[in-house]
Amino acid sequence: MVSRHSLPPATVTIAAIATAIVPQQGSVGIVRLSGGEALAIAGHLFHAPGDQPWESHRILYGFLRHPDTGDPVDEALLLIMRAPRSYTREDVVEFHCHGGLMVVQQVLQLCLQQGARLAEPGEFTLRAFLNGRLDLTQAEGVADLVAAQSNLAAQTALAGVRGKLGQSIGQLRSTGLDILAEIEARLDFEEDLPPLDEAQIRQRLGQMAEQVGAILATAEAGTLLRTGLKVAIVGRPNVGKSSLLNAWSRCDRAIVTDLPGTTRDLVESQLVVGGIPIQVVDTAGIRHAHDRVEQLGIERSRQAAQSADLVLLTIDGSVGWTEEDTDLYHLVRSGPTAGQTLRPIIVVVNKQDLLPPHHLPVQPPDPIPVIYTAAAQNQGIEALETAILSTIHADQVQASNLEFTVNQRQAAALHSALLALHQVQQTILEHLPLDFWTIDLRLAIQALGSITGDEVTESMLDEIFSRFCIGK
Repeated sequence: MVSRHSLPPATVTIAAIATAIVPQQGSVGIVRLSGGEALAIAGHLFHAPGDQPWESHRILYGFLRHPDTGDPVDEALLLIMRAPRSYTREDVVEFHCHGGLMVVQQVLQLCLQQGARLAEPGEFTLRAFLNGRLDLTQAEGVADLVAAQSNLAAQTALAGVRGKLGQSIGQLRSTGLDILAEIEARLDFEEDLPPLDEAQIRQRLGQMAEQVGAILATAEAGTLLRTGLKVAIVGRPNVGKSSLLNAWSRCDRAIVTDLPGTTRDLVESQLVVGGIPIQVVDTAGIRHAHDRVEQLGIERSRQAAQSADLVLLTIDGSVGWTEEDTDLYHLVRSGPTAGQTLRPIIVVVNKQDLLPPHHLPVQPPDPIPVIYTAAAQNQGIEALETAILSTIHADQVQASNLEFTVNQRQAAALHSALLALHQVQQTILEHLPLDFWTIDLRLAIQALGSITGDEVTESMLDEIFSRFCIGK
């Protein structure tokens, strides 16, 4: 581990397209440059008519021209942000061009011809981190904000960008450093200082461990908000699986007929339920089939059920629970490997409008949620969403009013810090020498520093920022 301030500063000017590029779509495309030559490159390419001052944080109107031929490339705007008042704390310029595919590609190529280098994934944010503009939690928050699939995910990511997680971790690390300083002072100046108050040290370490544990407890919610949930709708043919998907997604994503076996392939829909991104997969009805195409669809259904986080086992309410439903239940209930935790299942009794009078309630082999719907009439969808949120404990995520969440990397570091803090407390209880106290305390401080970026390795940074998009 090294301090981020000891890492070499960036010197080469980088360039990248900072907006999504889609043919025939998008009104504006942005090409961003950062580095010492950014303003010089802009001066070679951009012509601003009249007496427009090239001042920081001003927008200039003009034309992008080829520096060799003088041919116009685009009518555009130029945004100037001089160091250190920029995202990277370097000189930054942005060409705001017409959107689409060709123009921004031409402008980027001209920037590269003028000496800029194509930016690597996340390199703008990496420079912001190296130059002290962001800590590592804020940088990762930027990536989470870009990738957010729901309002709740965006809110927690924005809290990370604003530094709420970094502040909490920084305060814990500062406390650890203070305790370490007290211990090391006794090692160096034992005769000149009063003895350590072991009870007070243990209390402070306990408070640290409690706070680390509280932050670590947000990891599960963070995973749910970032990656979402995969839900598979599984059942026999013609029980209303496709109708359920259409009613839930409020659009006709799947073909619905009275013929069993209509769905031959997986049909997906992206939804947000209670702030949780959900990928819903409508599968082919599972039965014994002789048609080769239907057999392939059924095999894909089995695979989708095995890879799902939650299965909606849909049955025909007008028929009731059958032996085939029992077979399907056991097929999807267990995980793909022996000894794995049982997969959550909700039984959806569809076609409740066709239930016979005085029908008996459906009773699955195990006590699991049973929801009644009439998908063709858009009935029961709210009850189904409530049951889903309760089954995956997402309702607790909503009720907890999370200020921020931690990702998988941060959770691993917090777990290491927590183990080290517990070990320090055990070392104190065993009355071991002060030198032994400092070993695990340093490990805890180091683990916390790896979260904020105060103690990092270049390989760690490479791994983190490789997951960013180019241009961010």
